[in-house]
Amino acid sequence: METVHGFTVDDLGGHAVELRRFEGKVLLIVNTASKCGFTPQYAGLEALYEQLQPRGLEILGFPCNQFGKQEPGSSDEIATFCERNYGVRFPMFSKVDVNGKNASPLFEHLKNEAPGVLGSKSIKWNFTKFLVDRAGKVVARYAPNTSPEEIRADIEKLL
Repeated sequence: METVHGFTVDDLGGHAVELRRFEGKVLLIVNTASKCGFTPQYAGLEALYEQLQPRGLEILGFPCNQFGKQEPGSSDEIATFCERNYGVRFPMFSKVDVNGKNASPLFEHLKNEAPGVLGSKSIKWNFTKFLVDRAGKVVARYAPNTSPEEIRADIEKLL
């Protein structure tokens, strides 16, 4: 698969979602966690979504429990937490592994297309972000400590 549009993932309700439904949109794909020092980035992600979604941005959140067990909740608990605490309206998906033998095929693709520092493919922590253009090509990877607002200019170039 050469673009993210060829992947199918499960939403928080366990329903299959073909990412081809996001063809023509700019995507920001993020591995998230509810009990992380970076969790307040949900607010920044939601602000970007509210402001730029009408112009073609979609943010896709993928909870992950691989880093410090910081996403222990069920799908229902994750959905409630995100909505109650941060008003999250962007699509959230089922919990995934982003590293290791059970890593999500989508995240394997993202890591191969946009390696990290010094060519490292593994994801180091929660809230690693991948920017994908309208054609489904991965164009950038951002570290967990890069705030959503710091990515805004790169997103706007693609919109």
